[in-house]
Order: sequence, then C-alpha cells, then structure tokens
Amino acid sequence: MDIFEIEFEKWNTILISINWIAVLAIVILIALVSLLAKGAINFAFKKKIVIEEINLGIGNNSLKLTYNEKDREIAYKIWVELSTRKVGLNFEEENDVIVEVYNSWYEFFKTVRELMKEVPPIHINNSQNLISLTEQVLNKGLRPHLTKWQAKYRKWYEMESSKDANLCLTPQELQKKYPEYDTLIKDLLETNKRMIAYKSLMQKIAFKQ
Repeated sequence: MDIFEIEFEKWNTILISINWIAVLAIVILIALVSLLAKGAINFAFKKKIVIEEINLGIGNNSLKLTYNEKDREIAYKIWVELSTRKVGLNFEEENDVIVEVYNSWYEFFKTVRELMKEVPPIHINNSQNLISLTEQVLNKGLRPHLTKWQAKYRKWYEMESSKDANLCLTPQELQKKYPEYDTLIKDLLETNKRMIAYKSLMQKIAFKQ
C-alpha cells in the first residue's frame, strides 16, 4: 500500500497523491505506541508500600499505596512540614503549651491543603492514591480532635489567662487546670501518634526507604 505517489503529467506538472487512510493509520499507530510506552514507563517507576490504616486513624485494615516520582515530591514537602511543626513531633506534657500545639496543627492543616492544590491537573491521576490518603489523614486523623477540643479549650484558656489570680501560673501549669484536661490529653496524644506515623510514611516515600 503506497502512501505517497508522484506522477509527472507534463514536463512542468507534478501530481502528488496521498493515501489518507494509510497516513491516518500510521498516526493512530504512533499514538498507541506512545501511550503504551508512557504507561510502561509510569508502571516501571511506580512503587508500592503497605500501610496499616489503624496507625493513621483512617481505618482498621492494611492497604498497598502505589506511588511514583511526582508523589515523592509531594511526600517530601509534607514530610518537611511534619518535621518542623509540633504536629509531627512528640507532645511533651510538661513543656508544651496546648494552644501553641493547636496553632501548629491548624497551620499544618492549611499548608498541606494548599500543597494538594499545587498538584497540576495533568498529574492528578498519577498522584490520586497519595492525595486520597492525605485527605483521609487530615479529615479522619487530625480534624476530629481539633473539631472536638480546640474551640472550647481556647475559650476556657483565654478566660483563665485574663484572671488576675492566674497571672503567677505558667501556661503549662494553667492548662492542667482545664476541667477535661486528662481526656483532652489522651485524645491529643492519640492524634499526635497518628501524625507521627504519617510523617514516617511520608519519609519512606520521599526517600524511598
């Protein structure tokens, strides 16, 4: 099957015929080969890691997370945020101030949400697993504690801080007077543990450990 035909009609006239069916078939073939090659490359660079959902507070099962090079970039940025904020560090009951911890958690929540928005639409399908997991960690692992405790604790803390009788107390001493302190701390430590597990996961993905 000829794709191009060239004929000389006269000494000064050249006729060129193109077989459009053949050309179209070649274009389709090239597109298919390119698509298959891209899929093979993506598959070759994808890695899998087993996640225990219970450690992240998003379920009771284990699952395999598939990630690629773009996911590693995202995971690295999240790991940096977790490593430099209290949300990813162990809570020290004798030294840490709960209000400051909540500030850190809230800022982390906003920052990671913005990081998710930075993923170009062209990469959304490739990074869907990591985005979905991160969304669950934020909404199921972190948000419940903030929703339950942050507003009412802040209101109590601000009121108590303004009382003259408590001016001599350190923030650490004052926060222990919160009526539901033990329950709050128990929940806070559980949430903190989940976020540290999430930090460990992001580190494994980012550094291929």
